[in-house]
Amino acid sequence: MLDTPQLPDQLDADQGQAPTGEPAPPTPAPSDKQRGCLFALSQPPLMIFLGVIGCLFLMAALHDLLLL
Repeated sequence: MLDTPQLPDQLDADQGQAPTGEPAPPTPAPSDKQRGCLFALSQPPLMIFLGVIGCLFLMAALHDLLLL
């Protein structure tokens, strides 16, 4: 599971310490491996697959409603 970035105050609260006023070290930029669900939905093969499955469901629903 991917770790979600936390603010320094949240990290201090998790450790039971009082938050300090000093700035936190910069967090690293997210890499390609840390991309989430929206990145996966933008992939053309996945969208084609979901479109085909959606059309099959639509055809089955219309068949049930109109022909049966």
